[in-house]
Formats: sequence, structure tokens, C-alpha cells
Amino acid sequence: MKNRLWGKRVLAVLATASLALPLLAGCTASEAKDTEQRVLRVATLWGGQDDSYFRQQFTDAFELTHPNITVEVVPAVEQSSYGFGTQGENQEIPDTVESLKKIMTGDNPVDVIVADTATVKSLIQENMLKQLDPLMQEDKFDTTDIVPSVLEGIKDLGDQSIYALTPTFSSSALFFNKGMFQKAGVEPPTDNMTWDDILNLATRMTKGEGKDHVFGFSFSTYQGGSPYYSMQQYYNSLQLKIFDDKAEKMTVDSPQWEKVWSTVSKLAIDKIIPKGDEPQDQDPNGRYNPLQGDLFLSSKAAMVIGDYSYINQLIDANKNADKMEGFTKVDWDVVTPPVHPEAPEIGGNIYLSSLMSINSSAQNPDDAWELIKYMNSEDWAKIKARSSYEMVSRKSFIKPKDGLDYNIQAFYTLKPVPPTNTNLDKLYQKMPNLWQVSDKGMEYFNQVLDNKKTPKEALGEWAAKGNEMLEKLKKDPKATF
Repeated sequence: MKNRLWGKRVLAVLATASLALPLLAGCTASEAKDTEQRVLRVATLWGGQDDSYFRQQFTDAFELTHPNITVEVVPAVEQSSYGFGTQGENQEIPDTVESLKKIMTGDNPVDVIVADTATVKSLIQENMLKQLDPLMQEDKFDTTDIVPSVLEGIKDLGDQSIYALTPTFSSSALFFNKGMFQKAGVEPPTDNMTWDDILNLATRMTKGEGKDHVFGFSFSTYQGGSPYYSMQQYYNSLQLKIFDDKAEKMTVDSPQWEKVWSTVSKLAIDKIIPKGDEPQDQDPNGRYNPLQGDLFLSSKAAMVIGDYSYINQLIDANKNADKMEGFTKVDWDVVTPPVHPEAPEIGGNIYLSSLMSINSSAQNPDDAWELIKYMNSEDWAKIKARSSYEMVSRKSFIKPKDGLDYNIQAFYTLKPVPPTNTNLDKLYQKMPNLWQVSDKGMEYFNQVLDNKKTPKEALGEWAAKGNEMLEKLKKDPKATF
């Protein structure tokens, strides 16, 4: 009798122990996962032996808070083997996207990709990135605080699905001199104005002759050079292309291009914007002048387009006004960059250069998502909110600098211009001198500025010459001109 009772007790103990084993095993696995040392491979487009800047910007804080994860930075293209003339003048430009694909596949693929919009869109189209929406839903990742224009720009890359997140972005806005507008009795610019509105204001604010001339507007804060390249800010949101997606035929001989050239060239000829050949003020004693060439700080332009980092220069100049001879503090503010009626929500040159995605073939997708989630968290935004050059993507942490009161929202209200051709980088890599086709346009645009040709004539000649160049490049991708 006693033996039977003892046997039952043994069986009960064994049964209880067997039930507890999975629980113990589960705890052990979970604890092991938290303490197990793992490597997370993060791909960048370019890099070298010294990756300290990238780590300081992005991964140091993550490794500090995740001591069991070691980040390995893997550049798609090693800068040390390119760009120093070691292979002569015929050194080929590396195809960054193809190089990136190589390290995204194979036996040891990278986990995270950090790249720009064109690269990310190209990888999405080839199904090489993991969609983040399910992970965000599962972890209840809150996007309500992410700058709407940044989030919309990301969604535009993936047909309204999210394949990447970015902790930072760069942007520009329209700076204007409040004092100059007040003195002229002209209403200053406001948010969401069209290009026509701003250029009409610019016409009214233009005044003076010679060294006393004041431009109503400038595409850049700095003086010098033809507006040929800087006027891209005028037509980027119109999605105009110089040549087709295969670089086989010019597309500039069109009414839209003619309108752009007519508008901008007239502004330059009428001295409403700088033409680029104006003499710059020189210090008679040859001393360095921090205002030299700066149209806005020197009060030679009433309105300019400047990037976010330009605020630092304005603050520094105003703080040191008493140390600079002939300088008066600039009373300034910002509004959204001008827009075209055809694209009223797009503009501002918002640039998403640090988009973070998960490789579809990632070896360590869980940690990859953990990194992206952390980099786009409130904690990280709080750390990086004081950056001088880029803005954090969480709008709660975007504040005016130095306790000033300016329209900070102007930098992130508009949506970024989506990439028109994801193969453009590849075309330039295949045809290293393709840039000369674009550069040739300056010659014809300057002829318009000099009243030697009409915009229609100049564009027609550029189209004809460009088609000749493209045909030559088609036969010989490394042709020179």
C-alpha cells in the first residue's frame, strides 16, 4: 500500500516537473536572446576605414542602449579604392546600386540599408526590401508625430506602403528681410504662395543701381554664377526632364521648358534676380569679409532660398553685428518655398538621404527592425534635436534655435519632390560624360541672357545638339565631347 502511494507521488512530481520544463526553457531562451552577442550589418552607399562620423550620427547611441548588439558598417563602395586617381583618368564610376545589391545577397547579406530616395525606390521595385507596415502595426509604432511631408514622401516611394523610415531630413525655405519689406511698404510673403506671387513681390522689391542695387529675389544666398543650375528649384516640382529615361532623346524642346527659360531669363535681364556677372564687393584692405558674396546678410536681396543650416549663419552674424564694420542686424523670417499651381503641395527641396530599410534577405531582421525603431524613436529625436544641419523627423522636437521666434514649420510643410527617374545614377555610371549634355544647356541659356537667342531658339538648338551627343554616347558610352 505504501509503495503504491509513494509511486503516485513520484509520478505527480515528475508530471509537475515536465510541465515546468517548457516554461523554464522559454525563460532561458528569452534571457539568452537578451544577452546573446549578435552582429547587425548596416550597409551604406559609400564608406571607408574611418566610419566614426556615421557611427556618431546614427549607431553609437543604439549600441550603448543595446550592449549585446555590435553594429558592423558595410559600405557598398569603398572610397579608398575610388576617387584618388589610382586607376587613371579612365577610372569607371562604380555603380552604387549594383554594388549594394551584391552585399544584400550571397552568403553574408547585410541587414539594414541606409540610402537616399532614388536608391530605395529602385530596391522597392525589385522586391529587395521588407515592408515595414506589418512590423509597425505589430509593435504599435506611432507615426503621428513624424513630419507628415516626410511620411508622405516615404509612402510615395512604395505605392503608399512604407519600406523605410528616416530619423532626419534636410530642407530649405524662403528667407525674407522683414525690415526691407516694412521700409518699402510692401506686404511680406506668406506660406503657400505661388512662384508668380513671389516673383511679383520680387519685382516690387527690386530697386537701386550699381553697387546700391537690391535684388527682389535670389535662388541662392550667395552671389555669383549663372542662374542656370540654381533655377532647378523653380522647375523641379514640375518634374521636367532634360532627356528621357533611357538617355536616348532630349525632352527640352517643349512649351513647358520654354516657359521656364522665358520666366527666369527675363528676371535676370531685368535685374530682379542676379544674372551672375555682377561685380562682388571687395575689402579695400584685402581682409576677410564674412558678408562678402552673401546676398541676404549684405541686404542685397530681399528674399532668398536657403537651407536649414543657413539659420546658424544668420544667428552668428546678428550676435556679432557690433564686430563687423558696416553690418546691420538682419530682421528676418521664413515662409514655405514658392509652389506651382500644378503641384501646390510639392517643393522645398526636402531631401531624405538617410532612409533606413530592412533587406528582404536579412540574416538578422529582428535586430534590424529594432535599430530602425530606435533610430526613429522619441528618445533618439531628443538626443539629435539640436543638430545644426538637419532636422529630426519627429515634429515635437523641431524647435526654433536660440529661443528665437520664426516660422520653423516653413521647412517641413511641403512634400518632397519624388524622384522622376530611378535609373539616373545608373545612366551616369554607364555613360560617365552624360553630365556634359546637361552642362551644354548653360551655353544656350547664357545666349538667352545675352539677348542673342530667344528661349525657343536656344532650347531647339540645345535639343538638336543634345540628341547628337546622346547618339554618340549610345554608340560609345565613354565618348567625350
